[in-house]
Amino acid sequence: MNHKIDIAGIMNLLPHRYPMLLVDRILEVEKQKRIVGIKNVTINEEFFQGHFPGRPVMPGVMIIEAMAQTGGVLIMQEFERIDEYVIFFMSIDKVKFRRPVVPGDQLRMEVEVIFFRRKVCRLKGQAFVDGELVAEAEFASILVKRDEA
Repeated sequence: MNHKIDIAGIMNLLPHRYPMLLVDRILEVEKQKRIVGIKNVTINEEFFQGHFPGRPVMPGVMIIEAMAQTGGVLIMQEFERIDEYVIFFMSIDKVKFRRPVVPGDQLRMEVEVIFFRRKVCRLKGQAFVDGELVAEAEFASILVKRDEA
């Protein structure tokens, strides 16, 4: 139930790579139910060059992407030939940003399954910094065979 996944394990499950891999470690996994991951936010992130000079703030879409990738780690574990699939957003709903995320913060993403059948899933994600809710969203995704994408 509660096994950790390091960056090598994450990279085995997700196709994302630098600069778009936004999950550094998985802390908790309850198969088909929930997952907890972390993203260490550093000034070295490419997006801080333009968002915003002199006042770096992590773009909200990147926070949503980090939550979705965390959920992707959970979902991809359910398939044997994960290298044959890619996962795409279908919808993003109920998005709320509560406070800025800045360099030095550690995002803790908690994602739970709302619905999961065949290759379609709906997840609810929350992102925290130091125990404070900074963002939340619900997102739906679909797994598609790479040769059909």
